[in-house]
Amino acid sequence: MSVEARKPDPLARALSLKSVRWFELDWHVALLAAILVVVGLVYVHAIAQADELHQRAGVDWGGHVQKLCVALPFFVLALAARARWLARNAGWLWLAAMSLMVLVFVVGDVRNGARRWIQLPLGFDLQPSELAKPALVLALAAALASTKLKSGRDWVRVAPIMLVPIALTALQPDLGTALTMVPISLGMSWAAGASWRLYAALFLGGPLLALLAASTGLLLHDYQLQRVRTWLESWSAHDLLAAKNGAAFHAYHARVAIGNGGFSGTGLGEGVANRTAYLPERDCDSIFAVVAEEGGFLGALLVLLVYALFVVSLFGSAGALRDRFSRLAVTGIAIYFGAHLVINTGVNLGLVPLTGLTLPFFSTGGSSMLASWAMLGLALGLSASRVPTLDGDSFHRA
Repeated sequence: MSVEARKPDPLARALSLKSVRWFELDWHVALLAAILVVVGLVYVHAIAQADELHQRAGVDWGGHVQKLCVALPFFVLALAARARWLARNAGWLWLAAMSLMVLVFVVGDVRNGARRWIQLPLGFDLQPSELAKPALVLALAAALASTKLKSGRDWVRVAPIMLVPIALTALQPDLGTALTMVPISLGMSWAAGASWRLYAALFLGGPLLALLAASTGLLLHDYQLQRVRTWLESWSAHDLLAAKNGAAFHAYHARVAIGNGGFSGTGLGEGVANRTAYLPERDCDSIFAVVAEEGGFLGALLVLLVYALFVVSLFGSAGALRDRFSRLAVTGIAIYFGAHLVINTGVNLGLVPLTGLTLPFFSTGGSSMLASWAMLGLALGLSASRVPTLDGDSFHRA
């Protein structure tokens, strides 16, 4: 047999479902994700049916299913991706994602004052900032796999990986998506062994920086400052009602929908949000308000419990891995889903200032769906392909 014939196939070095140990796959994580996906499909279908019933040009159910079909192959590719190949090529994947982020400023579409999307054939709008999240997780995991951030030199190597995507996303501007990258970066750094003193400084300095940004307008756009002011002024029911036809329109209708759900909900498609369609982005950023209205307190609580169990299970998967790269990557994926859950539900409940952010497995955004399915595939694949390593069994803190 020739040397050429014995060379491993480059594709097989990158992707192989045979390397997945199916008996070791975290099936409980897959099951919880499947439950969330099914529940999300039920609610999106109810939203689409309400639009059809009331003869509104709203949610396209067929388009949503089409986006799901586009995302599923990425789930399979991520599941089949070999850990060692990902660790070696994470930097290139990060560079590719950053190139798309830069390309947005050249050819991206401007909508609602933001340049975030690249129009692709067949009507698919690509949002590169969503693809930047899995690239950030993989690149950070690869960089942190060989360091515990003990010196300034370590931080010089890692900081650009964190800051570049956050800055490019904020410049679009898309503060909500940029904010989800912050807990991913900080959480993975903490898991890698960063000193607690840094986080103490961030927790003390962060609010001061936010106050400075809000008071000077140097880091925030006018509409973002308005959202913060509206949020601060909406804690009072009187102020919320006074601004319901103005700056607090979105916040008001989200809380009306949630309050209207009561304990057991109004039933699918029967909520005021679906009957009137006054609630903006009810199929995307505000879908939790629809869940809370039509499923009631009980339905919303069950969704939150399943979602929280899903995130906790991902952390458990990460803790069971000995390979440092895989462990950190799955940790970042758990933080990704957890951050989206907290921010999206917090916005709808009025606990967080209004910002556009999807709820993975529920919202209709195509790019978000693609990123979420890819993240899930990576988490399951890395957890089921045990890489031989001399790393310890758990996270090593300083």
